[in-house]
Amino acid sequence: MGTRRLYYDDSYLQNFEARILSCSPAEPVQGPSGTRQAWEVLLDQTVFYPSSGGQPNDLGLLDEAVILDVRDEGEEIVHIIDRELPIGFVKGCVNWPRRFDNMQQHTGQHLLSAMFQERFGLPTVSFHLGADLCTIDLRGDEPSWSHLLGAQRAANRAIFEDRAVNVRYGTAEQLSRLGIRKQVEREGLLRAIEIESADLQPCGGTHVKSSGQIGLILVRGLGKIRQDWRVEFACGGRAERLATDDLARQRALVGSLGCAVEDLPVSIEKLAAERDAHFKSLRSALQQLAEARAAQLVAEAVPGANGVRLVARALHGVHPEVLLPMVTEIAKHDHAVALLILEDSGQLVFAQHPATGKDMAAILKTVLASHPGKGGGNKDFVRAKLADASASPAALDLASRLALA
Repeated sequence: MGTRRLYYDDSYLQNFEARILSCSPAEPVQGPSGTRQAWEVLLDQTVFYPSSGGQPNDLGLLDEAVILDVRDEGEEIVHIIDRELPIGFVKGCVNWPRRFDNMQQHTGQHLLSAMFQERFGLPTVSFHLGADLCTIDLRGDEPSWSHLLGAQRAANRAIFEDRAVNVRYGTAEQLSRLGIRKQVEREGLLRAIEIESADLQPCGGTHVKSSGQIGLILVRGLGKIRQDWRVEFACGGRAERLATDDLARQRALVGSLGCAVEDLPVSIEKLAAERDAHFKSLRSALQQLAEARAAQLVAEAVPGANGVRLVARALHGVHPEVLLPMVTEIAKHDHAVALLILEDSGQLVFAQHPATGKDMAAILKTVLASHPGKGGGNKDFVRAKLADASASPAALDLASRLALA
């Protein structure tokens, strides 16, 4: 016979009584506090919505048992609870704040999707109601920012007009004649949600009674998902919280930059330009420092019996950006080998003049076998990072002996 879905006709029903048809052990459920024992309960009727159609399941209580999950299994709805209940009658209570939030998001999605399709010819191919944001995936050409704002404004206009939201039933053919937004091929009686003069869409989810209860729709962003375009948005209480958080961040920026709100874009653009200029100046200064330091180290290095001029140093307090250009400059000198390690981080770079005839890759392989880390390169140049920075002096000593062998 299946479970009677009370939320189909009244999404505002919070408390109900039902008969437990069965209660049996279920697979343990993983929760925030660890694994919990669970039982599967079948009822003759329920107000609990199961995860389906992009909308997450309801939570709440069956007597003293906590609802951990609600699953749609065809004609039946399975309730996953945290304790065993006896066969008989039980009272249920839905977590109303969670239910109403889901109702706001889901009805808002219907309205926003309708506006994208009606005004810009962009149909919705999927919907997800997330913990913080909701998303719809649109198919077609990339929506511009004006498209996003246009759909948002049109949807909010319908919200402010407080249009009725009704549940309709009919066959696919009957709903098609009424102008359904998305055609379906299912047989039999279908449930659809109608937003007066705005949308008619097949849906089994929970929805508000009028568009005004959506509160507000706020579009947050756009991204590419395979062949589709993912629009992020939030409705109702979520939209209000996000707008409040945005205002707090805006006020913090205004305070930090010492400018008016309307001057924020110009101030941030100026700050970015200054950052880029300072970065270029820093890179130039570090390059000059590296060249000067490299020249000094090469001059101090005495060629060995095999003619190799070895420069091996464990550096402390040196800017990481200096390491690579310093090694490169040293390796430009004939028969020079540079072995430099930053003691603070365990970063190392080995390089040689091509005519030297050593194999930096082989040296690095031997060093990492004794002092674990990750890296690689070729016979003339390698770089790596030791897992333990305190092993830097020992790693440098081993590399130096191998280079002089």
